Amino acid sequence: MDQVQFKYKITEQDKAIFERDGYWISPKLLSDEQIEKLRKAHDRVWSGDYDGDGMPMNPYRPSANPDALRKLDNGWWINDDIRSTVTDPYMGELAADLLAVDEIRLWHDQVILKPGVGNRVSSSGNVGWHQDYGYWQCASTSHMVTVWIALQDTDLTNGGMMTILGSHKWGLIPDSDTFFNQNMEELKAKYAGGRDWVEEPCILKAGQASFHHGLTFHGSGANQTDQPRLSIVAHLMPGDTSYRPRVQHHSNIRLLGPRPYAGQRFEGEYFPQVFKR
Repeated sequence: MDQVQFKYKITEQDKAIFERDGYWISPKLLSDEQIEKLRKAHDRVWSGDYDGDGMPMNPYRPSANPDALRKLDNGWWINDDIRSTVTDPYMGELAADLLAVDEIRLWHDQVILKPGVGNRVSSSGNVGWHQDYGYWQCASTSHMVTVWIALQDTDLTNGGMMTILGSHKWGLIPDSDTFFNQNMEELKAKYAGGRDWVEEPCILKAGQASFHHGLTFHGSGANQTDQPRLSIVAHLMPGDTSYRPRVQHHSNIRLLGPRPYAGQRFEGEYFPQVFKR
């Protein structure tokens, strides 16, 4: 992976911020060259130009709505530049230090494009307030981390992500798998429930990443610029994460084989080791 000139090391202050707020924003992790490669990877992925003969885990299905969010899972299966990014040991080391674990594996990745709607009023690009672990309950731990990598300067004007400070301390909230519910106010009313609901935007320069805990509530609004908002997202887990049966369906379960069993590790070629001390 083409890196910037130095490799940042997680500090005790960084750990304290992550534990307090439920997320931490990195310095620039990608070089301009790598950012450009990943922007081109977006173009290739959405046009169906894949490396190899495989398919993503959950392919993007084109919408008649030009404002609709584009998302697919496991872009690393179909694009070599995405693969080198989401399996980069340096990214894994940062995650391991924040989670205080010795090994990190890739749970899955996401390739996300949020179209620009300009001055039009549209909620089609909204990402509803949700907890990532709301979708991942088949995993034995919620102590996972999402690395959201910006491929352009990103703030609220182009639909940047917002987090709810400290919400990872609330535990798993029922029915928090609401990525696709675009009514942000309705979801806020549902989840706040007398809790201290403090929204904080993740303002990133191109090549920076937000590392947020699997239980941190987050969401985003419309991209009100004329350019698409592009990101690559790596969902990472401790190396000893295993299968919890009959809790909730997730596409990763089928990657364990025809008869998964309680306690079976999410490991092997579908869940590559990203970092180990």
